[in-house]
Amino acid sequence: MTEPRDGVVVLDAKGLRALAHPVRVRLVDLLRKHGPSTATRLAERLGVNSGTASYHLRRLGAAGFVEEDTERGNARERWWRSVHRGTVLSSEELSEQEPDAVLAYLRSIAALYNVRTQQTLNELHTMPREWRRVFDLSSFSLRLTAEEGRRLHADLVEVVERYRRAEAAEGSAPVYLITQVLPEPPDIS
Repeated sequence: MTEPRDGVVVLDAKGLRALAHPVRVRLVDLLRKHGPSTATRLAERLGVNSGTASYHLRRLGAAGFVEEDTERGNARERWWRSVHRGTVLSSEELSEQEPDAVLAYLRSIAALYNVRTQQTLNELHTMPREWRRVFDLSSFSLRLTAEEGRRLHADLVEVVERYRRAEAAEGSAPVYLITQVLPEPPDIS
């Protein structure tokens, strides 16, 4: 991993291999979203046994994604916290060096996004009306060049950064914004 900037770490080969497992991706996500926790509590949320959660937390710790929260817990209870606010996979070279690990990581991320979407759909009918009006599942079919696709992505990141705050504003709630730029292969007829 390269040194984190603004709490976001860029994956290297070692970090990628450590995160290329769906349980690890979800553990890091839970720690980032909800703060420090124990392996037992995390295991309950994920529907796995505590031994599995402990094993994956130790692997994440060895790779520098999580660390023990020594201010919490006791001799019987070990607490963990996320080290970074976010993770970025941005190296084409890494994709060429570790194609299987990159694919496993991206599949884990896609599965996580699906879980988030399904959880929101399951809770949609109980959300306050003002938040139901915020909810959106849209798909836009565009015809872009590769350069236009890169510019679109950069523009979306710029817009998102305008809404990122260190502290919550009154009346705010956590919101996931999931963007996907999915190039379609040409039709084969």
